[in-house]
Amino acid sequence: MRVIRAFVDLPLREGDTITLPDDAAAHLVRVLRLREGEHCVLFNGDGYDHEAQLTRADKRGAAARIGAGRPVALESPLRIVLLQGIARGEKMDWILQKATELGVAAIVPVSSERSEVRLDAERAGKRHAHWRSVVVSACEQSWRARVPEVAAPQSLAAALATLPPGTGRWLLDPEATAGLTTMPAPAGELVLAIGPEGGWSANDRAALVAAGFAGLRLGPRILRTETAGIAAIAALQARFGDLG
Repeated sequence: MRVIRAFVDLPLREGDTITLPDDAAAHLVRVLRLREGEHCVLFNGDGYDHEAQLTRADKRGAAARIGAGRPVALESPLRIVLLQGIARGEKMDWILQKATELGVAAIVPVSSERSEVRLDAERAGKRHAHWRSVVVSACEQSWRARVPEVAAPQSLAAALATLPPGTGRWLLDPEATAGLTTMPAPAGELVLAIGPEGGWSANDRAALVAAGFAGLRLGPRILRTETAGIAAIAALQARFGDLG
């Protein structure tokens, strides 16, 4: 039996009837063609899935009665924060989608000296909202009930200044001596820094090293930005997380 999930940015309390936000209503009613009386699963990022039944489904919108919630234990024991150099268009969407499916806890999009994407305030706001929707959709598909935080796009310097202390910090480097089989097991949060299409500049690398990032060798080849982070996250999850 097909089970349909949808994200709603609303409190979900058993017994309540809620009006679904326009995006969730459009997805359930116009795209998936659910009708009044049919069932779905709603989540809001609090770690629970909630059974729901549509009480209204028409051109004006949709409403649902909230049923019992159940905890969803799909979060990895390895908390990975992806510090990702902003990539162009669909590449960035792909990175966010696959990183979410692989279990990252948070994503920090950063601009740096060699970034090919430059965002003014208006474009940055629109990109941020779009990236958030990509991550939410990936959670719907992968059955995650906690939505990874997507930080607003910011400079590398700003991101480094706000990273929490006590985190393991790694920078992919094909010439590094530490590899996946020799790196120490993360004691807590792990931050993984991936450069943009043009790679990290010498100044970027110096800033990362000064902020406590150590080189991590994933292999002998130079990987594209849309490949590097995903490959590293999968490998780290297989070694220290919940893949395997």
